Amino acid sequence: MTHSNDPSSIDRFASAMNVALIITDTRGRIKYWNSEAERMFGHHESDVIETLIEIIIPQRFRAQHREGLRRTVASGVSKLSGKSIELFGLRADGSEFPVEMSLASWLGPKGLEIGAKLKDITERREKEQRLERLAHHDALTGLINRAGFEAALKNPASLKGSTVLALDLDGFKEVNDTFGHAVGDSLLQAVSLRLVGNLEQTSTVARMGGDEFGVLLPGTTKCEKALYVAAHLRDVFLEPFAICGQHIQIGLSIGAAISPLHAADAEELLVKADMALLAVKKAGGRGVRIFDGNIDDEMQDRRAFKDELRNASDSSEWELVYQPQVRLSDGTLIGVEALLRWNHPQRGFLAPAAFISILEKHLTANQVGDWVVDESCRQLAYWRDQGIDVPRVSFNLFAAQFGNTTLTTSISSALEKYALKPSDVEIEITETVVLRSDDQILKTLKALRESGVNIALDDFGTGFASLSTLSQLPVTRLKIDKAFVADLGVRPQGSAIVSAVVSLAQGLNLEVVAEGVETEEQRLRLMALGCHEGQGFLFGKPAKPSDLLENRRSAA
Repeated sequence: MTHSNDPSSIDRFASAMNVALIITDTRGRIKYWNSEAERMFGHHESDVIETLIEIIIPQRFRAQHREGLRRTVASGVSKLSGKSIELFGLRADGSEFPVEMSLASWLGPKGLEIGAKLKDITERREKEQRLERLAHHDALTGLINRAGFEAALKNPASLKGSTVLALDLDGFKEVNDTFGHAVGDSLLQAVSLRLVGNLEQTSTVARMGGDEFGVLLPGTTKCEKALYVAAHLRDVFLEPFAICGQHIQIGLSIGAAISPLHAADAEELLVKADMALLAVKKAGGRGVRIFDGNIDDEMQDRRAFKDELRNASDSSEWELVYQPQVRLSDGTLIGVEALLRWNHPQRGFLAPAAFISILEKHLTANQVGDWVVDESCRQLAYWRDQGIDVPRVSFNLFAAQFGNTTLTTSISSALEKYALKPSDVEIEITETVVLRSDDQILKTLKALRESGVNIALDDFGTGFASLSTLSQLPVTRLKIDKAFVADLGVRPQGSAIVSAVVSLAQGLNLEVVAEGVETEEQRLRLMALGCHEGQGFLFGKPAKPSDLLENRRSAA
């Protein structure tokens, strides 16, 4: 292929593809230059033919080009043949721009010829830069996000001497619940401005996610300085925020870790700042704490506890206890709820409060959740084989399971394994799951409901999120939180809330079950308010399967 006999159709095709085609000889002199090369580099064909290809190569790359050309001529083939590389081209006006180039070499009528196919990738690079910015910045506040913060922290200068502050807003959930997410978003933007406005320009502020922020203080290696900056930030948050006509008071909890005093790598520094923050939150919030040895001990204990969680499944330490659900009018059994317990080898029989917050985020959550599904179904089938009529079994699932596409398969497999119908089981979802009601979770819930599985919304009425998203969820039953049941006959709000939940459920054609029924007075008041199902100590405490079986036989 040479300039003199190249078909014009190739030129038209290359131009349509926005591809510049250039052919040179072994001396690097241009022999062919198509119209797209003219447009791309700004040189007319008549000006470049027999001119060195270096005319389009930036000065700093020309020596490298000459060496590559020499090797190609010596061997008869370019090492870049068949490969695409990205480099910079030089326009006639002296400006540079990114191009993608691929080379080929062949023997022509006058010896070795080298062809280059080049494409202007300026637009692609700009898109990549925009994506890079999106990947490292928070869309709501404009601050860098966690990925951007971690990248800044990994800078050797940062690790050589700096302080990381982990910040958490106290009371932000209540703002969302009371005023809605639009006000909450506006508050986060205002918080961002206040943080940036009260720190030195050398500081880096990031939104780490939700209502959590991070601050990097380069050059700050003294505890006194770190405490001073953190206390200043805490104090400036004493002044309310004026948002959408509301004066909103919100607190700030801060944990700090210093490099290299507390850690020499970015990940550990962040972890220790978060541990210090967690200690502040456990102490009630609205405070400041720098990482210390006591927190380190707590962290080691937490890690050890996670290891024990991992061993619990291997050692068959999980157990299920069951609490009856009854018809309030006559105590007829309508179902049982399976409740997870940990038979810890050293600490004894542990209720969920001792481990559930860690287990929910643990790698074994899906494994334990699948075991709960299988064991609940197995136990229901066993009771029925023994002649005990248990209409259904309900069980709680971890939030992590809803992000697992195998959940529906896990439940359907257990039903088939123990010859149960989908309506024999009921899954209970909590507000934690509701708050994460993304497309995958809703898709999973809808698939389960369409198969016939019952879905109960647990602890209903305790949060704004439950009310705002109820219409989207394919639930069949609402569970009234025990706190509202405890208020019956004690505070007028208790009756009002229970009545409202029952009315809402009736309007949506949903069942209602009240939790925490402990007295006869509560049972009667619930029935008077239109609630017909309940569970609680009045009807039976959570019990092992054998005990529940014996209790029902005695009742019969």
